[in-house]
Amino acid sequence: MIDVIVAGGGPTGLMLAAELRLHGVHVLVLEKDTEPTPYVRALGLHVRSIEVMDQRGLLERFLALGTKHPAGGFFAGIGKPSPERLDTAHGYVLGIPQPLIDRLLAERATELGAEIRRGGELVGLSQDDAGVTVELADGTLVRSRYLVGCDGGRSTVRKLLGVGFPGEPTRVETLLGEMEVAAPQETVATVVAEVRKTHLRFGVGPLGDGRYRVVVPARGVAEDRAVPPTLDELRQQLRAFAGTDFGVHSPRWLSRFGDATRLAERYRVGRVLLAGDAAHIHPPVGGQGLNLGIQDAFNLGWKLAAEVGGRAPEGLLDSYHTERHPVAADVLTNTRAQMELMSTEPGPRAVRGLLSELMDFEDVNRYLVEKITAIGVRYDFGEGHDLLGRRMRDVGLKRGRLYELTHGGRGLLLDQTGRLSVEGWSDRVDHVVDVSEELDVPAVLLRPDGHVAWVGEDQQDLLGRLPTWFGAPAG
Repeated sequence: MIDVIVAGGGPTGLMLAAELRLHGVHVLVLEKDTEPTPYVRALGLHVRSIEVMDQRGLLERFLALGTKHPAGGFFAGIGKPSPERLDTAHGYVLGIPQPLIDRLLAERATELGAEIRRGGELVGLSQDDAGVTVELADGTLVRSRYLVGCDGGRSTVRKLLGVGFPGEPTRVETLLGEMEVAAPQETVATVVAEVRKTHLRFGVGPLGDGRYRVVVPARGVAEDRAVPPTLDELRQQLRAFAGTDFGVHSPRWLSRFGDATRLAERYRVGRVLLAGDAAHIHPPVGGQGLNLGIQDAFNLGWKLAAEVGGRAPEGLLDSYHTERHPVAADVLTNTRAQMELMSTEPGPRAVRGLLSELMDFEDVNRYLVEKITAIGVRYDFGEGHDLLGRRMRDVGLKRGRLYELTHGGRGLLLDQTGRLSVEGWSDRVDHVVDVSEELDVPAVLLRPDGHVAWVGEDQQDLLGRLPTWFGAPAG
């Protein structure tokens, strides 16, 4: 029997498949589209996702195809510089279009042994105490022990489960597309800069090869938002906002998106789980959606692998919802706030001006950047050291870097004392005795996702914490 079926072959599903394969889990990815999507729906990786790739030894692949940009100016498009002293070794945003992200993650999952089946559309599911039966559009039935719905905002898996998806419907809609532009690039840049002084949801930017990404507010909200706009509709809106349509032509694709904000009531129903846009949708301001999904997968992968392998302590798989649901709720809140701040109404514009002044204070700017880039996330592990529950930044060691030790997706005890032991858990946790000038605690225990599970130097205290995340000792 297949261990885990992943419904959806986007960034979330592919990241999850790769994480599961690190632990030997038999994974089948079902993607309904027969070919990879060429659409550039997302434009890059934020700091935490960059760290995730570094933790798994993938970052060089992404850097080779991307462009580094400052990590500032993302909150509601308020133009502030990247703050100093960000708590990361990767204080930048990586511009890399989603088709390349998808390709790199698919290559990674395949290298590790995941099967990706294109044209495999899930249309039905049922579950029992032993597993999940998935029905495909061609009538094929596939059986697995677990199923994870990574199948987007209109998730079939979520609907079949009957999981509530409360929130607000779309109030304003935006047209989006990729096409060629007849006007000179200098003219486009000048006009766009003028329009964006008042309309921050407007943009026309070059993608290379003569192609442009065009974003413009729609006239209203379409009755059927699944129907893409026409080129004439997009031209009309360009003229309404910019006084010109820039001679747009030869669209590669056209789409529309709204500002609907919804969060699944539960991330798990029995043997079926939800991740990425299947669990949460929100406006794309701040560029957080793709990153949030990748980070969902990073949290879930090792936990589900432990459950499949019979090593998971009680409650470990449920901690996926406990930890990630509040993170998504916070993203929904900050995107709601950003949408308000991007309004052309006098009240929101006044608040935007005041916030812009406050962001001149370094601490305020840093706080908002850490929120958007997700390096400020802290899971609730109870009382303890300030590092507890936070992800550990990459630090230099005497014999290399911390993230170089995390490529295998195992737990890690970084021991600067040389007196500690993980005997009984060495099949799941690596024990590294090394020192770092950047780390002022005796030792830290990291979960496979890099979050700090324990800080200290007492062996008995460590032994009390290891079972919480890694189960009973072997033998």
